Amino acid sequence: MKRKEFLSKSLKAGLLPFVVNGIKFQAHAATPMLKAIAEASAKNGRVFVFIQLNGGNDGLNTVIPIDQYSNLSNARSNVLIQENKILSLTGFTETGLHPAMTGLRTMFNDSKVNIVQAVGYPNPNFSHFRATDIWHSASDSNVFLNSGWAGRFLETEYPGFPNGYPSTEEPDPLAISIGYSVSTALMGSSANTGMAISDPTTFYQLVTGTVDQAPNTPMGHELTYVRLVLQQTQSYNTTVKAAALSVTNKATYPSNNNLADQLKIVANLIAGGLKTPIYTVSIGGFDTHSAQVNASGGNETGSHATLLKNVSDAIAAFQTDCEQLGIADRVAGMTYSEFGRRIKSNDSRGTDHGAAAPLFVFGTQVNPTIIGANPTIPSNVNVDDNLPMQYDFRQVYSSILIDWFEASKSLVDSTILLHQFDTLPIFKKSTSIKQYQVDNLSLMQNFPNPFNDLTHIEYLSPGGLVELRLYDNQGKLISVLVKEVMSKGKHSYVLNGSNLPPGNYYYQLITANGQVGRHLVKL
Repeated sequence: MKRKEFLSKSLKAGLLPFVVNGIKFQAHAATPMLKAIAEASAKNGRVFVFIQLNGGNDGLNTVIPIDQYSNLSNARSNVLIQENKILSLTGFTETGLHPAMTGLRTMFNDSKVNIVQAVGYPNPNFSHFRATDIWHSASDSNVFLNSGWAGRFLETEYPGFPNGYPSTEEPDPLAISIGYSVSTALMGSSANTGMAISDPTTFYQLVTGTVDQAPNTPMGHELTYVRLVLQQTQSYNTTVKAAALSVTNKATYPSNNNLADQLKIVANLIAGGLKTPIYTVSIGGFDTHSAQVNASGGNETGSHATLLKNVSDAIAAFQTDCEQLGIADRVAGMTYSEFGRRIKSNDSRGTDHGAAAPLFVFGTQVNPTIIGANPTIPSNVNVDDNLPMQYDFRQVYSSILIDWFEASKSLVDSTILLHQFDTLPIFKKSTSIKQYQVDNLSLMQNFPNPFNDLTHIEYLSPGGLVELRLYDNQGKLISVLVKEVMSKGKHSYVLNGSNLPPGNYYYQLITANGQVGRHLVKL
């Protein structure tokens, strides 16, 4: 995106940071998607909080597949958590959490957390910038968009903005980013161009409705426009500050925890009456190429443990605050990271950029379960081996938009996500979880395995559209082996792998009942 176009879109979005209690945040004005969400939120009062884990979180040490522990030990013994220290989850004996995540473990056992396994997208990108852009734009990995999934079609929907906003009907910002960066998912770009207004002259101009005179030139007209946008965004600041001052938080938040500080403000603003439906917060430090764990003191200690503890403690305090403030049933949130880490650790007690990873969705209205199976870990892993996705991250977005905010599916498919994506049973009102629990026997292990040229894959179809996909060891989609409407019952496919290089591969079955994958080896 060109600098001039970027500045124009940023200003039209009404993005301007300011500070409350030492935390910087920005108010976002209207976009079509945000307006649709705001209209739904006005009906049900729901709010969603996006928590970005910047850097690429190591999912295998966060949600630990205990049933794969032996192969994990072969692949990452210098970072793997000791098995007897993994936190257990009620009802899921084969899956546990990092020992630093006691807060989220308690929430899960109290039916307030949903875990979605192996979230990613086909053909993953391992660049921080590009991977984040894909998540925030909701684009395919080979498509470059200049807008975020939450900022589509701003100019066409509000051609007169900023004139007339905020208004009596829409006094509150439709999205707020807390921290020193604006989520590109909300502003439709890749950087923060907002500024903090601290000049008293500017504030009094807001009160009087005047603007400093600028030269009668094209550049002067642009300057006048910029000043008008800044003033009107300051009006949002006034509303936000009023909400912040009207309620006192009731929970005790952990100290020296920046994420907790951000979430404390979110709870305060929601309880203070702000009708803003979307908040974004973030925490950095997850790019753990080295010293992910301590050399001494156990692999359950170190930088990654500290990060996960901060995330877990902050969310637990936020959830407690929402409950004590009486807003918990209309507030939900999720964690996400631009990618996961590799299966195999490196020699620096760290992990390198990977593909799919689990995420957490929390709140009183989530289905308290784990969606998806534990990832399969090969017995022999090389440095390039990765985890393929089980679920596309846009399925999670679709679930939030449709099942939480009650946006229309046609709008979500055509305008926001630009493709049709099935929803997942993340929320209590959504499709029964039993319809998405695929029996492992519905996709049998290929035979022979390992194989030279030909191998047979057998699977069960519940009836309807069936997809069978093949991924390489980096989680990249090689081909769609099968995509057709099938009768209910047993089916088979013969994979000709004569042209495949030796190594680890994964195949995935996608049906109306859910998704499941298995590992195969080409000799």
